[in-house]
Amino acid sequence: MRDKDYYSILGVSRTASSEEIKRAYRQIAVKYHPDRNPGDREAEEKFKEAAEAYEVLRDPEKRRVYDQYGVEGLQGTGFQGFSNFDDIFDTFSDLFGDIFGFSSRRRSSGPRPVRGADLRYDLEITLEDVAKGKEVEIEVPREEPCDRCGGTGAEPGTSPETCPMCGGRGQVYRSQGFFTVTTTCPRCRGKGRIIQNPCKKCRGRGRITRTRKLKVKIPPGVDDGSTMRLTGEGEMGEYGGPPGDLYVVIRVRPHDIFTRENDDLICEIPISFVQAALGASIHVPTIDGEETLEIKPGTQPGDVYVLKGKGVKHLRARGYGDLKIRMRVVIPRKLTKQQEDILRQFAITTNDDVSDHTKRKRKFPMF
Repeated sequence: MRDKDYYSILGVSRTASSEEIKRAYRQIAVKYHPDRNPGDREAEEKFKEAAEAYEVLRDPEKRRVYDQYGVEGLQGTGFQGFSNFDDIFDTFSDLFGDIFGFSSRRRSSGPRPVRGADLRYDLEITLEDVAKGKEVEIEVPREEPCDRCGGTGAEPGTSPETCPMCGGRGQVYRSQGFFTVTTTCPRCRGKGRIIQNPCKKCRGRGRITRTRKLKVKIPPGVDDGSTMRLTGEGEMGEYGGPPGDLYVVIRVRPHDIFTRENDDLICEIPISFVQAALGASIHVPTIDGEETLEIKPGTQPGDVYVLKGKGVKHLRARGYGDLKIRMRVVIPRKLTKQQEDILRQFAITTNDDVSDHTKRKRKFPMF
């Protein structure tokens, strides 16, 4: 897919609500519907573009990916746009039937396959998991075919019957001008079949909720908010439709020591003013354990030391980020008599004026 501005195609702002997006698409779809513009190639392209834009912007997850990465980012979600009108009518069959009052120009012999719903799972991991990568097992509740009736919804030994009102189509049709107006069959409620003896386990739904265990491999360097797509692990489809997908959203737990900036790690280490002045060899934490760091004499508060390659692994490239260690010089609140004498001798050599705490303090009256 080439780069496209879906907001411009629908004529809405980037902050438009879902209702504003739906309303804008409805107006464009009615205007450029192929039944209303027979043989008009330009109208056909506008109809397809609007459907593609609506398919992305109506889905919160696809919209988030598009806003952040553009059309190129959508390829990672498996979305490839629409190749023909049938795809559009299949995807928006409910919208066309319920809102526009017309469906596609072909009459189906039964309910069309419906793709299962996508699912979302928020997975919390640690910064150590981000740095090294990890395989975790998650448990996802989803609807699957009922094991008692095999997904038919009918009690074993019986079968669903074709709806006599719609002939199994799930819809009743009537012609009105150049549109084929459809309404959901009131007898079977759009299913195209009637279950006289519902399954006792699923109560005629043909599906039950089960918890599925899945292994998710987290690559090193993944960002907070990143989304991993597991194809076919969403809800089951209807009428032979494919299952939806599972989107695993990564949430990185705040770390007690480190903060992350791109692929660099940042931490603050306290040192004494003596170590800052004279230099020292200290142990500092890294994501992999402790390292020895040489502090230079004359180090100032806020000075940053860098340990190359001790950050987070680059997600899409070789190598690692760095560990940046900011120095926090700690001034002691209390001194021993010996420590105070030494510092006073030092102050004499630097001609610094310092307080004389040996003088008797002035007493203030009490009220």
